[in-house]
Amino acid sequence: MGIVAVIAYRPKPGREDELLALTREHHPILREQGLVTDRPPIVTRAGDGTIVEVFEWIAGGPERAHSNPAVLQLWQRYSAVCDYVPLATLAESASLFAGFEALN
Repeated sequence: MGIVAVIAYRPKPGREDELLALTREHHPILREQGLVTDRPPIVTRAGDGTIVEVFEWIAGGPERAHSNPAVLQLWQRYSAVCDYVPLATLAESASLFAGFEALN
């Protein structure tokens, strides 16, 4: 069984469009590297502009990603345009039924 990941990316000032473009590349690159399942990702936006992505790793995928050159390069690109933030920092997470704007 896979592991469902929920990740929040807060764009750096003026980098929102770059973050969205990078997020569109994210899952295809992970799939090409054999690290995620075929389940399509869900990409959403919180009220403060934070992008929230939900996708499914294959078993062992997260561990393998940490030594994968293509993924490490991808993560460097993410670091240039956003900060990773805990879901609990999003106002929506305080709601019993958190809702986010669908982007895909």
